[in-house]
Amino acid sequence: MNDTTSLPALPDRLSSNPKSPHHREEIFEHNIGILLNGKERTNVEEYCISEGWVKVPSPKALDRRGQPLLITLKGTVEAFYS
Repeated sequence: MNDTTSLPALPDRLSSNPKSPHHREEIFEHNIGILLNGKERTNVEEYCISEGWVKVPSPKALDRRGQPLLITLKGTVEAFYS
């Protein structure tokens, strides 16, 4: 169904926060999947494949602006279009 020839290449580092310098809007027009150590993660806010980490929001802790604190999880990261 998805034509992979028309999809932009996934970058090494990507963030879902529009204020981040690693945010690329054209990639978020498609569904992206993230595997961390072979398990699919659905709550990833930012990832870096070469450094091997993902950032996920904390379930309860908030920063001073009311945004969830991000927890860094390390391992083998793979990004793909789903």
